[in-house]
Amino acid sequence: MSRPDMKTHITPKQAAVLFIPFMILLLLASCNRTPVAAEEAATENAHGPEVELTPEQAKAIALSTGPLEHRDLRSTLKVNGRLTLPPQNEAQVSALIGGIVSRIPVREGEAVGQGQVLLEVASTEFLQLQQDYLEASADLDLKRANMERQRALRTENINAQRTFQEAEAALRSAEARQKGMAEKLGLLGTDARQLTPGTMRTSFFVKAPIAGSLHHISVTMGQYIEPNKPLFSITDNKALHIDLTVFEQDISKVHVGQKVTFSIAKDPHGTHEAEIFGVNKAFEPGQQAILVHARMSNVQDQLLPGMFIDARIQTSSDSALCLPERAIVGNGDDHYIYVEHEPNTFRQVQVAIGATDQGYTEIKPLDLLAPDAKVVMNGAYYLLSQMTKGSG
Repeated sequence: MSRPDMKTHITPKQAAVLFIPFMILLLLASCNRTPVAAEEAATENAHGPEVELTPEQAKAIALSTGPLEHRDLRSTLKVNGRLTLPPQNEAQVSALIGGIVSRIPVREGEAVGQGQVLLEVASTEFLQLQQDYLEASADLDLKRANMERQRALRTENINAQRTFQEAEAALRSAEARQKGMAEKLGLLGTDARQLTPGTMRTSFFVKAPIAGSLHHISVTMGQYIEPNKPLFSITDNKALHIDLTVFEQDISKVHVGQKVTFSIAKDPHGTHEAEIFGVNKAFEPGQQAILVHARMSNVQDQLLPGMFIDARIQTSSDSALCLPERAIVGNGDDHYIYVEHEPNTFRQVQVAIGATDQGYTEIKPLDLLAPDAKVVMNGAYYLLSQMTKGSG
């Protein structure tokens, strides 16, 4: 007789009893693993994103590292301006009286000294002025002698008081006439005291009132020149300085004595130094800005009046943690540096940037950095490209 099949039947209640301990074991195991995973994630966040290079990659981009530095960085105000000359260092030269040009001993572009002859002019008016002076001098001698005679007669009550007064007035008039003519001759370069009938000349000289460069001649041989018409232009570029335009919101930042670094607009790589010596106290016509004047320490020959410049006024100087500009890279509005974490492994650290001066920029790391941290100086842009590859 066969035995009936033996089947084990588990009721729902028994299944629940068996399943609950199993779930408890799984939960305990999960709880034991969670702190480890959290710790690993926190460690990764603390170190920040990293990028690893092969030795070949590092060599190919000439990657180099260096330390953080503390340097004196200057805060600057960026302004624009132009090169100018003060009015006393440029001149328009003209003749006081008319005449015919008989000699031009100079050429454009030459350096001339103060008092150097620029032009010789033949003039009948000049000749007449000399003649009039000599006649006035002779008349003055006559009036002076008559005055002495009238004084003597008046002392002896021989002549009338009126006669003496008339002689005195005539003498003063003659003195004034002779003095005025002497001054005119002096303006034309002739010493009236040395003038005699034998030293009279038919021509006078036009001379340079200042030393400088002769850059414009508007007269030719044989030309008749009119009085007070500009004939020559002279500039003394040794007195060249810069006029800077400073707007209303920045006026409080500038004062006499501040250093200025500037470059010519068409030559941004050549830099020059200057120092502020004057600040205007009124706005320029039509704009809420003033002119600030700075004197150059060394005026180079290639600098000319009227050139436009880009300048930075040094407003303050402070010691700051900084790096070369090339060590700092930007991604959108954020800035980063890369610090060596392990050989050929580099951690990205976000920084806030401050003032930039002479190729160095102030940084404020948003993560704590070791004092001896090795920062990537050359190759930071490559590391950024590797880290952002495929993103976006």
